[in-house]
Amino acid sequence: MTTRTRQPAAFEPIARVLPMLSVPHLDRDFDYLVPAEQSDDAQPGVRVRLRFHGRLVDGFILERRTDTDHVGKLAWLDRVVSGEAVLTPEIRRLVDAVAARYAGTRADVLRLAVPPRHAKVEREMPTPSTLSDVAPIDPTGWESYGRGGPFLTALAESRAARAVWQALPGELWADRFAEAAAQTVRAGRAALAIVPDQRDVDALWRSATTLFDESAVVALSAGLGPSARYRRWLAALRGSARLVIGTRSAVFAPVNDLGLIMVWDDGDDTLAEPRAPYPHAREVAMLRAHQARCAALIGGYARTAEAHALVRSGWAHDVVAARPVVRARTPRVVALDDGGYAEERDPAARTARLPSVALRAARVALQTEAPVLVQVPRRGYVPSLACGRCRAIARCRHCTGPLSLDDRDGSAPTCRWCGRADAALRCGRCGSDAVRAVVVGARRTAEELGRAFPGTAVITSAGEATVAEIADRPALVVATPGAEPRATAGYGAALLLDTWALLGRQDLRAAEDTLRRWMAVSALVRPRDERGVVIVVAESSVPTVQSLIRWDPVGHADAELAARTDVALPPSVHMAALDGTADAVAGLIEELRLPDSAELLGPAPLPPGARRPPGLAADVPVTRMLVRVRREQGLELAGELRRGVAVVSARQTHEPVRVQIDPLHIG
Repeated sequence: MTTRTRQPAAFEPIARVLPMLSVPHLDRDFDYLVPAEQSDDAQPGVRVRLRFHGRLVDGFILERRTDTDHVGKLAWLDRVVSGEAVLTPEIRRLVDAVAARYAGTRADVLRLAVPPRHAKVEREMPTPSTLSDVAPIDPTGWESYGRGGPFLTALAESRAARAVWQALPGELWADRFAEAAAQTVRAGRAALAIVPDQRDVDALWRSATTLFDESAVVALSAGLGPSARYRRWLAALRGSARLVIGTRSAVFAPVNDLGLIMVWDDGDDTLAEPRAPYPHAREVAMLRAHQARCAALIGGYARTAEAHALVRSGWAHDVVAARPVVRARTPRVVALDDGGYAEERDPAARTARLPSVALRAARVALQTEAPVLVQVPRRGYVPSLACGRCRAIARCRHCTGPLSLDDRDGSAPTCRWCGRADAALRCGRCGSDAVRAVVVGARRTAEELGRAFPGTAVITSAGEATVAEIADRPALVVATPGAEPRATAGYGAALLLDTWALLGRQDLRAAEDTLRRWMAVSALVRPRDERGVVIVVAESSVPTVQSLIRWDPVGHADAELAARTDVALPPSVHMAALDGTADAVAGLIEELRLPDSAELLGPAPLPPGARRPPGLAADVPVTRMLVRVRREQGLELAGELRRGVAVVSARQTHEPVRVQIDPLHIG
C-alpha cells in the first residue's frame, strides 16, 4: 500500500490556530501546515480539527501566514470542519477583550460566543432578508423622557449615542426598544437587544415584528434546539437579520454593521454567566459598543450602581422623565409596618397576614373589576424554617442546607440542597423540636388569601408554572419575583409581602435588587389617577422603601454608588474573588506581581450559598481570598491573574483556583 505525500498550500501555507483547550497555560496560538487540497476552505474564522499532543481537538484559524516563528517541524491540520467563517474579526476582538477583562481563556469565551455546529443547517441555502423599508417611527413614546427625542435623532444619524433609560410605570418597554431598533435600521445599520429571559424575548419579538418583516428579526435563547438556534445564529452571521434579540449569550451574536446594542433590566442575575470566565452581559455589551463605536442603551424601571457609574463618568447620558410626568404615571405607594397583625380587628387580616389597610385596598380594587397582584419572595409552601424557640435557621444534619416544608399534609421537613427528609428535627442550638416559618411561600399565601377573599379566583405564578398574562377581571394573583404576569389593563393594587426577606439578605446588592423587584411589580399597577395603589409591608423609614414611595431609582442608585465608593466596593473599584483550597489560593497569590495599592482580604470560608469551584470533592474545605485594586488598575489585575493562573496550571502542583472578576455576590 502506498501513502500519498501531502503537499503544503502554494500560497500562505501556514495557519495560525487557536486550539479549544481549557488548560490556561495553553491559551496561545499555534502554527500548523495547511494541505494544498484544503487551502481554499482553510480561511481565517473557520473551524478545524488538529492534532495536539497526540489527540484530535477543535480549533479556529486566526490567520494565514507565509512564515512561522516556530523552531522545528510543523504538524499538519487534520481537516477543515467547515468552510463557514464563523469567527468574524469583530467577534474575535470582542472575545480577546472579554478574556482580558475577566482573566479567562479565549477558548472558554469562544464556547459562549460560537454555538456548536449543526452540519445539516449549515448546508441549507440561506434565506435572503425581505426587509422592506421601515416606516418612520412615531417619537411620541420616547418624547415623554427628557432626552428621548434627541436620542432617537442620534440613532437616525448613526451617531454613537449612549444612554441609560429609566422606564416609567405602565411603559411598554418592548415597544420603545423596537422603535430604537427600527430607527437604527432605517439608518442602514443593525441592532442587537439583550434581555434576561424568554418572556422578555417573546415580548420584544412581538413588538419588533409590528415594525419589521419577520425574516429580518432573529430571536436567540437557550430554549431553542441545536438546529433552530444555529439556523438563527447563521442568519445573523450571513447578514439577513437586522435585529437580533436574545438572552445573555446573544451578546456575542455576529451582527453585521452593528449600530445599536441594547440591554434591558441589567440588574437581573440571569445576565451574569455562570460559566468561566463569568462575564456579565452588560459589561460585554459596553465593551462591544466601545469597540464597534456604536450606540448603546441600558434600560430598566430601576437602576443599578454600575449603570449609574456609566452616567457619572460621562460615558452615557440620562434618559429620564420630568417629575410631573413621573407623578402622573406612578401608582400611589403606601408603606405599612408589619408589626401589628395581632392588634388588627379584622379577622381576615390576621388570616391573610395583611394589615387591614392593605386588605381594604385589595377589596376596593376587586370591587372595581380589577385584578390584584400579591408578591411573595419565595415559591412553595413554607420554603424556609427556623427554630420556634431561639429562631435559629433549621438546617439539614447531613449537608447543613436549609430545610423547608413542601406541603401542609404533615410531611417531614426536607433539605433544599440534598433532598433528605428530617422526621425528628431538633434545633442544634437549643434542642427544641418546635419550628416556625421564616418565609411563607406562594402556595400557602394563595391558600390564606383564598380564605380571606372567598369566591375570588386565586392565580399562582411561580417557578415553572409561570403565567404570562391575565385578563382584566377580578382575581388575586400570587407571584414570586420575576414571575408576575402582565394584566391587560393593569392591576388595581399590588401588595408586597415579607419584604424583610429581600431587604434583610446579607448581600452587597440586597437593597438594589429589592428596589428593582418592587419597581417591576409597581410598574404593572394602574396610575394613581385611576386609583392604582401599591402597599409595601415595611417600615417607611427604610431608604429603599422611600425610593419606591418617591419613585426615585436614580437617587437610590446615586446613594448606592456613593455608599460603595465609601467602603471601596465595586463598581468604584475592581475586585477579584479567588476560590479554592487554602494551599491552592496561597500558591496562586505567591505567583502574582500585584500593584502596590492592591489589598488582600482574607482568606475566609466560602460564603454561604456560593457555588463551590468545579472539580473539588464535597468534603474539601473551600476558602475565598479577595483582591481589591483601584478602578484604573482593573485590566492590570486581570492580566496578572491570567498570567498567574497559567503558571500554576503548567506546574500542576495545586488544584485549580476559580477566579471571578467583580462577582455579583461577594459575600
